[in-house]
Amino acid sequence: MTTTADPPLGPHRPESPPDAGPATRPLERLLGCPAREWTTDDLIGLIRAHEVRILSLMHVGGDGWVKTLDFVPRGDRHLREVIDGGERADGSSLFAGTGIDPAASDVLLRPRVDSAFLDPFSEVPTLVLMCSHARRDGAPLPESPDTILRATDTRVRRGLGLDLHAHGEVEFFLGRRARGDDFCGADDHGYHASSPFVFGEPMRRKAMTVLAEIGVRVKYGHSEVGYVPATDADDTIWEQHEIELALSPLPEAAEAVVLTHWVLRNLAQRSGLRVSFEPVVRRGHAGSGLHFHFCPMREGQVADMRGPDGRLSVAARGLIAGLVRHGGALMAFGNRVEASFLRLRQGKETPDAITWGEFDRRALVRLPALATAADGRPVGVPTLEFRLPDGSAQPFLLLAGVAQAMVAEHGAADLETLLEGTSAARVREHPDDAPTLPRTRGEIAAALVASRTALEAGGVFPPALLEMQIAALRG
Repeated sequence: MTTTADPPLGPHRPESPPDAGPATRPLERLLGCPAREWTTDDLIGLIRAHEVRILSLMHVGGDGWVKTLDFVPRGDRHLREVIDGGERADGSSLFAGTGIDPAASDVLLRPRVDSAFLDPFSEVPTLVLMCSHARRDGAPLPESPDTILRATDTRVRRGLGLDLHAHGEVEFFLGRRARGDDFCGADDHGYHASSPFVFGEPMRRKAMTVLAEIGVRVKYGHSEVGYVPATDADDTIWEQHEIELALSPLPEAAEAVVLTHWVLRNLAQRSGLRVSFEPVVRRGHAGSGLHFHFCPMREGQVADMRGPDGRLSVAARGLIAGLVRHGGALMAFGNRVEASFLRLRQGKETPDAITWGEFDRRALVRLPALATAADGRPVGVPTLEFRLPDGSAQPFLLLAGVAQAMVAEHGAADLETLLEGTSAARVREHPDDAPTLPRTRGEIAAALVASRTALEAGGVFPPALLEMQIAALRG
């Protein structure tokens, strides 16, 4: 890299943005403006001024895991080439089984300047840029989960005049060996426990801080109910925690979940703890879900969830209908391991039928209570909660499926009949009529076949990807 005097970080930028505070991303403070205004020149100046030695292109593969491609910058020209142009990669390895021909498998990584953050875990100063994927001709790569989610996000906006925002509740277990002086936790009784009665609180709080610093917006964190004591056969204590993220546009919401897993795995490794996102870590104990909350937005404002008469809005009814009609198919992306079925069979605040209802934690779709101030003024955002997915989910494909389902059922001819037949209140009165969730991989495959038209609509889900999913579930 060049060794000339450090340039200014950007033209005419104040030292800090007006809303700078402890939760602001460090790069926003350093560059003096919000992320949406960052430029390639800003990042090059930052790299030079702060002696960043590695530029890392980070992206999410077909398996839902974070991938990285690292560069040692040779100078400003090299930096500009990588930041503006990205780099090629092997798509047949990144998206195996989706139909990409190994004989012509080059794909492009496309960095997003506004996603930049300093890697909190690298011993060498490293700047990370999150990437999307493109074909050789520069068009978005159809097989990329990121492309699929962005395509359906655009489809919701153009077709319904809405932006669908979401956030995940990331539940996870922290494990360590039991010690003689342990006095924390009781079997499945860890909800909102505080230090010193939980050993994982420091790591959870560190994770929340790191997430805020890399640009992932967090709502809150707490310990969860699923404390699992040590036994004679297994001396590991498992302690359940949750980090609830903040509402974001669908692509950001999916990426936030993946980055949360990445942060937690890194911190656990450094803390000498084990971390697990498995749906169930020990049979008979509460498992970990990955509930998603959804909120339709219109022109930057929350769309009404209900009309003046208290009736659910058209957008809310379409979203609920999409989830109850296609929820079984969405298990292909949201409940991907054998323990997913065990979590549902155990029935510890998990859906036991395809129903929706207010406040009901056993429903597939729940309308949570809205927090209000003492004067009755709402202080939160109304959401719909989808309680079926678990920690095995591929969040990009799952959220894309939810959005496609919403569009498919918006204004459906039988919408009112569907909602009436799956109402939790009605099912409680007529339990034998309750539609059931798939309980085997084969049943999920059948549901996915039935929902293919909805998922493929608008060219969003590539047929080859769905065929791969169906074959894997049947196999």
